[in-house]
Amino acid sequence: MHPVNRAAILARARERYGTEPEALWARFPNHLVLRHRGNRRWYALLMEVPARSLGLPGEGRVDILNVKCDPLLVGSLRQNPGILPGYHMNKDRWISILLNGLVGREAVFDLLEMSYRLTQGRR
Repeated sequence: MHPVNRAAILARARERYGTEPEALWARFPNHLVLRHRGNRRWYALLMEVPARSLGLPGEGRVDILNVKCDPLLVGSLRQNPGILPGYHMNKDRWISILLNGLVGREAVFDLLEMSYRLTQGRR
């Protein structure tokens, strides 16, 4: 399994969706929003958060990726190591993916793709 990091996610967003990250909060420069160019809806949020905020042990910080998910899949996805309820998001529709290697590159990219499609709106 190949881990994925922030740089790989941002490169994927740029290459596949033509989107650039936006840092919307001066207090949190490492929180980066990815959104559609047309409708401006968020499809992903990269964050660096305290591990304890996620119920994880340790005093350090961890990178996570929040993505929107089909509500029918949320429960089963959260059974997997490295996938948590959406941090500061609607937990019925969003998940947080730990970017620590527990979730492989292709799985992260597949979930990013699902989120992009779910937030696309009408065509």
